[in-house]
Amino acid sequence: MFRNVAELVELAVSKNKKISQLMIEQEMEVTGRSREDIISMMEKNLEVMEQAVERGIKGVKSHSGLTGGDAVLLQKYIEKGNFLSGATILDAVSKAVATNEVNAAMGTICATPTAGSAGVVPGTLFAVKHKLNPTREQMVEFLFAAGAFGFVVANNASISGAAGGCQAEVGSASGMAAAAIVEMAGGTPEQSAEAMAITLKNMLGLVCDPVAGLVEVPCVKRNAMGAANAMVAADMALAGITSRIPCDEVIDAMYKIGQTMPSALRETAQGGLAATPTGRELEAKIFGIPLDKRG
Repeated sequence: MFRNVAELVELAVSKNKKISQLMIEQEMEVTGRSREDIISMMEKNLEVMEQAVERGIKGVKSHSGLTGGDAVLLQKYIEKGNFLSGATILDAVSKAVATNEVNAAMGTICATPTAGSAGVVPGTLFAVKHKLNPTREQMVEFLFAAGAFGFVVANNASISGAAGGCQAEVGSASGMAAAAIVEMAGGTPEQSAEAMAITLKNMLGLVCDPVAGLVEVPCVKRNAMGAANAMVAADMALAGITSRIPCDEVIDAMYKIGQTMPSALRETAQGGLAATPTGRELEAKIFGIPLDKRG
């Protein structure tokens, strides 16, 4: 049905359908499953996301000790009411962190589009839920709308940190979330595409440099910033702001940047933050490397 964002938007406009509905139809066509089956599967994904958010904001710790508890700290900070940025953005950030802390603690999450970037979509969804008061059906549609843009990225660029850096993971997740937020807020398909483009442009070149090779540092906090990025980009698009570079060209640029990115910055833990003195110290401590063997 659609191969890129331009075709997706054109279909949505010509058929007068939401992007989420087109994604459901695409899934029906590709898998041969019924609409009911496809929606039921997405409802299960929504439940997994909801449970991860709820577990994370109560507090979890990873086995390595690198991450955990930050979602709780941020929720407590929001409750005090003295925050500087908006409550909805901070809630999205907290819930994105919560989800990724659950992932780091070996809990169950839904890869959106990957485990390392799994916090952005649910984080934003369960934050805007309190603002937009969607039905459960609309929350499921949010995930299909996000999935439509993720489908395009996966088939035209990459959603793998090893292949394209963190721009391909958290960057893609942030763009997916921004596009879905716009649809839920009543924006047009064109505005969803603009939100995706604006978001992804601001995450181009983001490297994947996990400390000790674990999906914890800096991954969890990158999900936090990805959620904030998505929220702001959605607001910009809804305000009528457009991206001077079309969404498909931004996705292509991301792909080309990933291709030229050194392997040390693509999930190998050989460069970036993983190669800092503290990064190496943490790696040695976690894996029990003797002092005289530490790099």
